[in-house]
Amino acid sequence: MKIVSDKVPKVDVASILTSTEIDAIYDFMHHYPHARAASLDALKIVQKRNGWVDDAQVHAIANILDVPVTDLDGVATFFNRIYRQPVGRHVILICDSIACYLTGYEELSAELRSQLGIEYGQTTIDGRFTLLPICCLGNCDKGPAVLIDEDTYGPVQPDEVAQLLELYT
Repeated sequence: MKIVSDKVPKVDVASILTSTEIDAIYDFMHHYPHARAASLDALKIVQKRNGWVDDAQVHAIANILDVPVTDLDGVATFFNRIYRQPVGRHVILICDSIACYLTGYEELSAELRSQLGIEYGQTTIDGRFTLLPICCLGNCDKGPAVLIDEDTYGPVQPDEVAQLLELYT
């Protein structure tokens, strides 16, 4: 029988996170009655630097928040906009909900994959784009919808894909 400890293993946080990230995490912690509630905000702060959060960064954040690493990793893997592996400079999320499916998702998806030369979950060779499906962007009245970084577009027609991609260098 394996015994799992809830104690947070101590790491040198300053060697993993920047001082700006550490300060920002502490600032967010003061907005909540419990430090644990700042978990998602802390992950977003750290993700801004490289576009994803590695294991060492998860351990460092867990140290700051004084939560078990497994709990923080659970938050990181639950939210589909926290990336636990490298992604491109720009992440394209294409909505595959029923509303977008009925308004042209399949054609848009095929055009994006063709122009990028990748499939879902892959990153272009130049590291420019990563393409991922998402179950809903909340833009149902403007389907098919796409989110690139923090910018929502819709409805997007297949013949608009090249022009849209050119906006992101």
